[in-house]
Amino acid sequence: MEKLLVKLLVHGVMITGLLLALSNATLIAALITALGIGIVAYLLGDLLILPRTNNMVATIADAGLVFVMLWIIADAANWTLSFPEILLLTVLAGGFEYLFHMWLLRDHTPVRRQRA
Repeated sequence: MEKLLVKLLVHGVMITGLLLALSNATLIAALITALGIGIVAYLLGDLLILPRTNNMVATIADAGLVFVMLWIIADAANWTLSFPEILLLTVLAGGFEYLFHMWLLRDHTPVRRQRA
């Protein structure tokens, strides 16, 4: 549970701060976006993909998820977030995800599914 809280805190600070600095997103909208990205990335990247693959695959999946979610949310909310800015957020989130996965793997090596 502590790892999820760390992930949500880092995503919250990083994504919220950058959304506020780079776009016309409101604080509440930026916080909800960061929280949503953190939760979905944890469920898909950390609990589903990482245990079945490796750090690099899970990191790329998480970064792709951040990119797609930001693009969709920014378009739906009519934010002034450009492609390079979304790419910047994606790269920074991907860097954090890589380090976060290393922490997960070091402390609790995920059990890989056995193939029949």
